[in-house]
Amino acid sequence: MPEPVSFIEKIFERTHRLFERLSLRWDAHANRRTVIILLLMGAIATFTYVYIVQPPDSFPVDTLISVPKGQPLSEVADNLQNTGVVSSAVALRAIVKLMGGERAIHAGDYIFKEPSDLFTVARALIVGKYGLEPFRIRIHEGATAREMAKTYSRLLQRFNAENFLAQSAQQEGYLFPDTYFFLPNVTEDTVIQAMRQNFDAKIAPLLQAIASSTRSLSDIVIMASIIEREARNSADRRMISGVLWNRLAKEMPLQVDVSFLYTVGKGTYQLTNKDLQTDSPYNTYMNKGLPPTAIGSPSLDSLQAAVNPTPNNYLYFLADRNGVTYFSKTYAEHLRKKNLYINN
Repeated sequence: MPEPVSFIEKIFERTHRLFERLSLRWDAHANRRTVIILLLMGAIATFTYVYIVQPPDSFPVDTLISVPKGQPLSEVADNLQNTGVVSSAVALRAIVKLMGGERAIHAGDYIFKEPSDLFTVARALIVGKYGLEPFRIRIHEGATAREMAKTYSRLLQRFNAENFLAQSAQQEGYLFPDTYFFLPNVTEDTVIQAMRQNFDAKIAPLLQAIASSTRSLSDIVIMASIIEREARNSADRRMISGVLWNRLAKEMPLQVDVSFLYTVGKGTYQLTNKDLQTDSPYNTYMNKGLPPTAIGSPSLDSLQAAVNPTPNNYLYFLADRNGVTYFSKTYAEHLRKKNLYINN
């Protein structure tokens, strides 16, 4: 008969081995459960990021997104989903609420320079991070309103070219050519106002001289727009101004080719005899006096030249293909120089 102590030890030993086997099995199954749980969590996280958090493939980069004033969060979220800013309107509403911004949505125009995730969009709405940065837009000297409309339309998303042309029809020459900085959401009204205010500021120092002369502001602007196209430097502009005012004083047609750039888009070397006979008030070969409006927006230097011409006795001028200008007192002298510097 076995000793009691030895028997008890064997029982404890077998029981210990049994618990060890059970423990190992539990650990093995626990590891599997952990792996399964981690895999499920990873799949959920991946799904959430790919289909909810990350920017949609159609994210509208550099496009104005409008949030109207007073629009509820639900409509804002739906609109952002429809425009491709977020993948889920429900998720956006939830994030905004969690961030405490349901009643703090900032209305206005937003623009994103790069695709932004759900949290970035939500934060932008809450703090009013619009992302609007001004464009640097250069309007060159001599530009017409139609040329300006093309430039602005290319850069300003709220700009309406047709409205601009309609409103600027009576302001050709009065929209000053310069470098402007406009936000991408400005309208044509703001553009016209800024350009006209710039013109008024630039012309102000010349108003007294204009008032004391026999010429109106309109005459000065029209003459300056012609000079702008005809000359490349200040000296030539003032000389040409003198020539053109001389011709007007003698009731001679101006006979400038640059007015055809405004009407038919042709310069001196492209014009035909048929073009010179065009029935147009801008045809300065067929009509005496100044054209009815400016043919572009003159620079300050051209405005100054129109106000303060260089006194001279010349009635004719021409420029060769290198931009050198020659002046003549008689038509015979003019033809001789034309044959010498242009036709050869």
